[in-house]
Amino acid sequence: MAVEPVTSLSGRMPDQAPESLRRPVSAQAAETAVRLEAVRKVFGETEAVAGIDLEIADGEFFSMLGPSGSGKTTTLRMIAGFERPTSGRILLHGRDVTGVPPFDRDVNTVFQDYALFPHMNVSENVGYGLMVRRVDRAERDRRVTEALRMVRLAGFGRRKPSQLSGGQRQRVALARALVNRPRVLLLDEPLGALDLKLREEMQIELKVIQQQVGITFIYVTHDQEEALTMSDRLAVFSEGRIEQVGSPADVYERPTTPFVAGFVGTSNLLRGDVARAVIGSEGTFTVRPEKIRMTDPDTAAGDDELFAMGEIRDVIYLGSDTRYVVALDAGGELVVTQQNLETSSMEVLEARGRAVRLAWKRRHVLALEGGPSAGEEEARRNP
Repeated sequence: MAVEPVTSLSGRMPDQAPESLRRPVSAQAAETAVRLEAVRKVFGETEAVAGIDLEIADGEFFSMLGPSGSGKTTTLRMIAGFERPTSGRILLHGRDVTGVPPFDRDVNTVFQDYALFPHMNVSENVGYGLMVRRVDRAERDRRVTEALRMVRLAGFGRRKPSQLSGGQRQRVALARALVNRPRVLLLDEPLGALDLKLREEMQIELKVIQQQVGITFIYVTHDQEEALTMSDRLAVFSEGRIEQVGSPADVYERPTTPFVAGFVGTSNLLRGDVARAVIGSEGTFTVRPEKIRMTDPDTAAGDDELFAMGEIRDVIYLGSDTRYVVALDAGGELVVTQQNLETSSMEVLEARGRAVRLAWKRRHVLALEGGPSAGEEEARRNP
């Protein structure tokens, strides 16, 4: 069966990375590109990063996801060398760089504001780092041309940054970072200033470029969808600590803490009296809104399902689907997401106040903070 090539959302295929910009594939596929060992950073009386351990594999697209103030950007800046850890060690491909200045680390950084020189044209901006390193003019011109072609800016070399759109300036910043052939590329919310459609397009293109050049990308974002779309793995940060590390599917489908369940996508938490009434167990549990089936009150639940009765309190129409907030008879509320397959917008909005039965499969209920799953609790009560 033929395999279709990956293209951008604009329908265009990003140019293949030339040999001069590619990193050779490591003989050891599991080689560690970045290792953080008990890394801690304190600003005055504020502990921004609280002694984290982390390993990022060579050639991996790794995202650091978390809200503002969670420690993700401070961690990135310590990897770059812009901040020095209060304690702990940072290793790049096995080399301890904890006290090494930024210019002596084999990394480059792309920032949200792009940091382009306004008085230089595009080619001069992209080639600036090569000029500082005294790369000869012919080699510099060749590599700049290749980098601009790869990010679909061939022919833009003589333009000034002020003559470019936001997406084009972002591509210039990316080309400038890649032209230096770093072993690790650090990206600090580089798409944050773009509009939604362009941001979604650039997410796909960044992933394709990363796969082509074979460079380790470490990407900082507060956007859960962005992290899920682009990453091989991601770390979820909260209050200076890493809550969970895993693939996008692992983190979304199997969150290990209430914070991860609530921050990555939308989730429902069941605890206290509600957990006892609905799950029949003590502890904290979670179930995703799209896993819940909403029916009329007299519809029976399946043998492998849990259920709860309630009333639709609020309706949020989102076009392709609708989010319902259901007040449970047992107390508390659940959010339910359903696709608008055959339902009109008027029918959706008229659902407010309707009594419903909610049902979901036992395997879709996950225990958080070490509690038993619903299935385990059922097996314990009915051996």
